[in-house]
Amino acid sequence: MSFRFPQFIRRRRLMLGLVAALAGTTALTRYMHWDDRALVWLAEQQLTDEQRADSIWLPGYKVVLQGKPLVGLENDETSDLAYNPVTGTLFTVTGKSPTLVELSRDGEVLRKIPLKGFSNPEGVAVLEGGHVAVTDERRRTLSIFELDPETRELNAGSTPEFDLGFPDSGNKGFEGIAWDPAKGRLILGKERGPVALFSLGSDGTDALGEVLRPLPSYGLGMRNLSALSVDPRTGHLLVLSAQSNLLLELDDQGDPVSFISLLGGMNGLENRIPRAEGVAMDESGDIYVVSEPNLFYVFRKELVASAEKG
Repeated sequence: MSFRFPQFIRRRRLMLGLVAALAGTTALTRYMHWDDRALVWLAEQQLTDEQRADSIWLPGYKVVLQGKPLVGLENDETSDLAYNPVTGTLFTVTGKSPTLVELSRDGEVLRKIPLKGFSNPEGVAVLEGGHVAVTDERRRTLSIFELDPETRELNAGSTPEFDLGFPDSGNKGFEGIAWDPAKGRLILGKERGPVALFSLGSDGTDALGEVLRPLPSYGLGMRNLSALSVDPRTGHLLVLSAQSNLLLELDDQGDPVSFISLLGGMNGLENRIPRAEGVAMDESGDIYVVSEPNLFYVFRKELVASAEKG
């Protein structure tokens, strides 16, 4: 027994060391969200050069403006982001003081439009003909308004409100909304419990379909869904997750195509984007992100950025 006891101690220490190493690796994997990325990374490796050229191809992007404070919104929380191709500007919404905010593409606040009667606006999308859609997560409603340069405020109930359902969703309701011009529909994303995608027919004005239609969402290996945007060139969908620190590209079948991490050290980021809450893309392919606490980011394809420097 005297000879076996030291062996037992060594084996026990070895086993404890292996368990500790496994626990540490598991914790690091969850912290870095490698489990969210592994399958998407494998899918990326299967794409041909032609397929990559026909996609957004997020690995080709690099941040060119990062962490710019949105001056004038310091005491509020921005959520979602949408691009207006007519004005060349962006729109976001704030929750503490419900407001629709217009931004320039370099992150300057251009105007604020109070959202009267709203409780917790979380989503915004720009449609055709000067119309804008706003979702209220707490009231579970979708409203479409006509917006012009003279608009000073928007009132809930002044236009028909669409009931988004899921009365038990609480603070896990619809956060993402995007206009799909090619298919004439709105795409909506449920934050969690579960994460899911839906479409709602629209003619681009204030006319909406009657029911939410589920969309394939098996490519969404995410902890939550924060925002959506449709690429007007490819029709592919950008899906943003704050909890997974991830921006994901899905094709029109709901399959993952590419992704980028929002952690520091990735794609030119000096620091992690803290709680990314909104994403939008313009006609040239530039990607814009807003995060709490009210920071602004711009990502651009590296080849484009290099050409500009030249």
